[in-house]
Amino acid sequence: MNTRKLLVVGIDGVRLDLLPDLHTPRLDEVASAGFLGRVEIDATTPTMSGPCWTTIVTGVSVAKHGVWGNRLDGNRLDVFPDFTTRLAVGHGLRTLAAGGWTPLFLARDGGPLFLAPSRLTYIGPSADTPAAWEQCDREVAADAARTLAETAELDAAFVYLGAVDETAHFLGCGPEYRASIETADRHLGSLLDALRSRPGHAAEEWTVIVVTDHGHRDEGGHGGRSALETTAWIAARGPGIPPGAPAPSGLRHADVAAHAYTALGIPIDPHWSLDGRPFTTPAAVPAREAV
Repeated sequence: MNTRKLLVVGIDGVRLDLLPDLHTPRLDEVASAGFLGRVEIDATTPTMSGPCWTTIVTGVSVAKHGVWGNRLDGNRLDVFPDFTTRLAVGHGLRTLAAGGWTPLFLARDGGPLFLAPSRLTYIGPSADTPAAWEQCDREVAADAARTLAETAELDAAFVYLGAVDETAHFLGCGPEYRASIETADRHLGSLLDALRSRPGHAAEEWTVIVVTDHGHRDEGGHGGRSALETTAWIAARGPGIPPGAPAPSGLRHADVAAHAYTALGIPIDPHWSLDGRPFTTPAAVPAREAV
């Protein structure tokens, strides 16, 4: 059984500048065991969830994957698949993708972004309200935590939490938004606790990546080029990532998928044409034998 494992948690729309003032002990736990670094969304990428998440999970830019908005129509995901699909279809690994935003997981609005993970869990909100999205995230996190804890053969997972972004859209970046970020941190904690509860955890090497896609204006909203909108972040810990070291320079969204492969010991094929690079050099994590 492969002992190298990967968990990526995507929390939509979390402003970096507010994190120091919030109670986020589980995100702090990841950062202190590795790093938390700023990501500047490049000028060609719209500061919208569709393009940013697609870059994060495919490792290529909008010019390649073809997602320019929150509808995914016209994408090239058949050529540039998400990492859960490439790992499952191309490398025989067991993968999970879970969340509640429709185009990421269902064949609607030009989706799904996650084409063929081994297991896909979609739990959508019952209504388009902040409260419904908070309930959605609770259910997604609980289901994903169960899967992480109970599925011994699971190799990699992506879990999406969307309530923070939706709260900002409805209510701006005030107290409710900040409380939603702290709630998302508790969901992150449930996922981290699930990893530790696995019967084989002592023999496993988990890489954990937590990432946001974009920021928000004070009044809520994004899509423009203000610093509040174009600033995102990545936190990561795991084998080959020194605790407390500075974040890699020039950190980019596309680096997440690139590091996903490296963390699992899978050499990056030049034919994949990835635009990202691993957080650490491939030599820091021994290559996995081909299946």
